[in-house]
Amino acid sequence: MLIVRSPLRISLAGGGTDLPVYYRNYGGAVINTSIDRYFYVFLKTESSNGLEIASADFRTFFRHDGNHPLAWEGDLELPRAIFHHFGINNGLSLFLASEIPPGTGLGSSSSVSVGLIKALSAACGLNMSREDISELACFIEIEKLGSPIGKQDQYAATFGGLNLITFEADKTQVTPLNLSQENRNRLERSLMLFYTGQSRKANDILSRQNEASGKKQGATLDALHRVKEMVPNVRKCFESGDIEGFGMLLDQNWQEKKRFAKGVSNQRIDDCYDAAVRAGALGGKVTGAGGGGFLLLCCDESRQEPVIKEMEALGLIKVGFHFEDMGARVIMNSGLRLTTRHEWKGFSDLIARV
Repeated sequence: MLIVRSPLRISLAGGGTDLPVYYRNYGGAVINTSIDRYFYVFLKTESSNGLEIASADFRTFFRHDGNHPLAWEGDLELPRAIFHHFGINNGLSLFLASEIPPGTGLGSSSSVSVGLIKALSAACGLNMSREDISELACFIEIEKLGSPIGKQDQYAATFGGLNLITFEADKTQVTPLNLSQENRNRLERSLMLFYTGQSRKANDILSRQNEASGKKQGATLDALHRVKEMVPNVRKCFESGDIEGFGMLLDQNWQEKKRFAKGVSNQRIDDCYDAAVRAGALGGKVTGAGGGGFLLLCCDESRQEPVIKEMEALGLIKVGFHFEDMGARVIMNSGLRLTTRHEWKGFSDLIARV
């Protein structure tokens, strides 16, 4: 058996500018951090001539007859597409499980991609760098499956840590933010996550955002420009320990994000956010594409108790977390070895296998 865990993430600045339709024209920049809430990939050999995939989160099971080509559509299309890309269609059993419900804005789908690619590359003895794993996950999700998503989640899950990530048409760069331990701890303690109890289909919101972002002018594009302009200021706040300044920027970010596309917010989210600010929160936003999932709040420690009470009174559930720095990693391998018909020649070699 081989087990890989890959972290989820929270986006702190610049979210939305990592979508290809935006960064290929204007360049994108985000600040995010991985957290100690994980997605787990369990791989083991299967004696029968087939491939089995089970998901605890979706309560779904898929079995493929190894005598036939593997298609990647319908239930569990993401892991099926990854197996197809590695040229593996039999002799394995895969089990997937997350600490957080899917569709809640913490990058879970990309954590699946990164975790499974990490597992298969380790089992096949492929020497894939973190850049290779990140880019292959992006390629499979965005190009092969046609998902209207960005690239920050894949890099966050692979690299781990608190990072500035910049996106250009031909390259992506990850720059760790080296905060003092005091400022890092203060930032971590100022952030709170509350589960709204609502999951959502991010692709619906992101499809509308992609369409609007592709226009040469408009409210969505203007909002994305303003969100990107905040990234250097957020970095300065982190490095100087200015939590109040970051909270104000987070609030501004949320006001702009609501202009990205219809469905980013709704009446319940607006009511909860307004209640949090009245109770003492400095700022916040809904994680991911919006529409549900988690409400991220920035609040001075002295004001957190009344904010927590207010959120719980509204039916939200506080979920604890800490920053993490490891990224996707193999946490157990009892000797699982796979053979693939492909010789590893680098990332471009895998991309060619569409």
